[in-house]
Amino acid sequence: MDRYLIGELLPPFFFGVCAFTSVILAIDSLFELLRRVVESGLPLSIAAEVFLLKLPYVLVYSFPMSTLLATLMTYSRLSSQSELIALRSFGVSVYRMVTTAVVLSALVTGITFLFNEQIVPAANYRASTTLNRALKSEQPSFKQENIIVPEYRRVKQEDGSKEKLLLRMFYADKFDGKQMSGLTVIDRSQEGLSQIIVAQSGEWNPGKNLWDFYNGTIYLVAPDRSYRNIIKFEQQQVKLPRTALDVAQKSKDYGEMNIAQALEQLEIEKLGGNDKKIQKLKVRIQQKVALPFVCVVFGLVGSVMGSIPQRTGRGTSFGISVIVIFSYYLLLSVCGALAQAGVLSPFMGAWMPNFFGFGVGIFLLLRVAKK
Repeated sequence: MDRYLIGELLPPFFFGVCAFTSVILAIDSLFELLRRVVESGLPLSIAAEVFLLKLPYVLVYSFPMSTLLATLMTYSRLSSQSELIALRSFGVSVYRMVTTAVVLSALVTGITFLFNEQIVPAANYRASTTLNRALKSEQPSFKQENIIVPEYRRVKQEDGSKEKLLLRMFYADKFDGKQMSGLTVIDRSQEGLSQIIVAQSGEWNPGKNLWDFYNGTIYLVAPDRSYRNIIKFEQQQVKLPRTALDVAQKSKDYGEMNIAQALEQLEIEKLGGNDKKIQKLKVRIQQKVALPFVCVVFGLVGSVMGSIPQRTGRGTSFGISVIVIFSYYLLLSVCGALAQAGVLSPFMGAWMPNFFGFGVGIFLLLRVAKK
């Protein structure tokens, strides 16, 4: 029975992969690349390379959709031809019939996770750099100008609450990959003494784990906000964290990072203290983990809905799949937005659509099993 069901599930699954991939690629990449070919003179060979590099990203979304379509189409056909009824007459329960689809969906989940973690980030990064290079707007893997890195500390108040106060502000006009220029640093990390450092340039000294500043001035400010001392220098070593360098060098887009790189970026953002960026990145990391598991949810929902006695064709199955997919991704967007706003935790914002879909699948399974 398992071999038979798997043999029936695979053809519509591969059909769904081709169909959904074609549609998503056309909407997401093809039209934009063609526009660049016509308007910007992008070579067709480069457009074709970027198009192929976008394929892994699209497959990550096509696999769950195809799982839903395959299970719904296969079990609906078997139900309409009374094959599922025949299996039940031989003592095979609905739970056992659905298990085959769920196990196959779990396998697709593993493949999806592998693509999303190992292949998609590298492919997306190469696609963006290839396109930028071809359009002569290559962007290096670091920020070139207006680098602002605030760092905060939490100070406990008399009422027990914690207030976020500025600890340090690092600003640089430009960064060429090695040296920063136009530096201004406000440092309030020392108790009872603040300093303002203005320098023409500066670079990180990895051997001593500090900064080398060149051609600048240090203003020492007393607690009463009066200048305590002014120091001019040609070269000065300043013990500051390398947070600004990390932020400048790690400017990859979220889609170009795997989970380990995203967690590393999260630690850097925490040093900066931008709560909105931190919350958004936490949600994105959880979504990166949760997304592949929708294959299991879709496999369960599709197989159970298909097991309901009915007369449906391929067109109807495809239409139902589109409605379910749209509803899921709408819920995913809403929950993600609520999590970024702080209404939901990052975990719930990413996983709630899966929990909801799984609950619907279990509810329908219990109802079908009673019939």
